[in-house]
Amino acid sequence: MDTSDATAGGAQTPLTVREAETPSGKAAGDENFPVGSFLLPARFRPAIACFYGFARAADDIADNPALSPTSKIERLDLMDASLDDPRSNTRGGKLAALLSEQGLDVRHPRKLLNAFRQDAQKTRYQTLDELHGYCRMSADPVGRFLVDLHEGGSAPGARVYPYADGLCTALQIVNHLQDCGKDLMTMDRCYLPGDWLEEEGASVADLRGSSLTPGLRAVLDRLLDDVDTQLARASHLPRALVSRRLAMESEIIIRLARRLATRLRKGDPLASRVKLTKADFLVAGCVGAVVGFVIGGRGKLPPEAAR
Repeated sequence: MDTSDATAGGAQTPLTVREAETPSGKAAGDENFPVGSFLLPARFRPAIACFYGFARAADDIADNPALSPTSKIERLDLMDASLDDPRSNTRGGKLAALLSEQGLDVRHPRKLLNAFRQDAQKTRYQTLDELHGYCRMSADPVGRFLVDLHEGGSAPGARVYPYADGLCTALQIVNHLQDCGKDLMTMDRCYLPGDWLEEEGASVADLRGSSLTPGLRAVLDRLLDDVDTQLARASHLPRALVSRRLAMESEIIIRLARRLATRLRKGDPLASRVKLTKADFLVAGCVGAVVGFVIGGRGKLPPEAAR
């Protein structure tokens, strides 16, 4: 059922930006990885919190099972338009104003909206390249936003985008693997590459089972191999950053992502929730902060970047 407002005669009434939102109740504390932790400079935290709130609101629209694809896109378009008016008292307007204060534009939140529009209409991915294309819209803009914020803009930040992209793509894929059964059951979405499912003798319908089939296990492991490749690229990020604080945060997240990938190799996300433990957060937080502090803030690109 579509929850868009209607007049007594049944005609649709125009939604406002605030009416377009359909909050799920999720907050930063529900995420797998730190969102704007105390490690990051206080002067950037309002912009980070506003960016997260904007992304969360858009994600909630795309994931709302009570809305039709047309209604979801209408609501996301309203959020997009709000980014053009930094004087408005809307999520998009506030975000645009905060980004402007930092010398940034709205390209990254706008790209996120394209991912949510795609979620409203596309439920299957045939190849790994298709999945990577989705991650370039749904995940990579978050890392690029944080890089631009801490490195002084998109021009200096662009030099480390490939490493931030590797981290964000890895995080997105492990999140898909955690929720592979839930995504199908609640939203009829499957992010597992269709050609790999076919090659391994598995099917999308297998995700409705109570445990992984051998074919699904093989597909998950192949995706985790890709996660390892993405994290190997991301490992250069802390050294490449000029901001030592973002380097510390990045090192922590890289370590958490590796740990979650390891748990997914051993666990079965259809049988039970595969997640990080408090010990994982404690160890990754302590070790990652120290390592990030030591190696970070150098602005040192890996040798291959100079070729």
